[in-house]
Amino acid sequence: MHPFRTAVEARDLDAVRALLAEDVVFRSPVAFQPYHGKPIVGGILEGVMRVFENFHYVQEIGAEGAREHVLVFKAQIDGREIHGADFLTTDADGQITELTVMVRPLSAANVLAERMAVEFQAVMEALPAPGEPA
Repeated sequence: MHPFRTAVEARDLDAVRALLAEDVVFRSPVAFQPYHGKPIVGGILEGVMRVFENFHYVQEIGAEGAREHVLVFKAQIDGREIHGADFLTTDADGQITELTVMVRPLSAANVLAERMAVEFQAVMEALPAPGEPA
């Protein structure tokens, strides 16, 4: 089992953050531009953990030790079932360098966008100002 899956299923945010490379790139299913860096990506993932209900992975694709994995999931959001996949790329040390998320159906993705807009504002407010330690 991939360590990211283990951490997410345990809802262990510290373990999730520890798996992120400092310069991780996150591609959201509901935002055009990617997000860069461990502080913002960790905050986004924390928000997602608050938004998704009954989150669980249903399939894992990728060989043990491979640098690319796909983790297929199901969850609910405001009473709608949402299906998705986390596409992970890791470096030689096992740190996640890229995380791309895709979700369906559109009705659930729209609710996700609405809910994450609120969460994203909280993430941005919690980030340290430039030059402050994280």
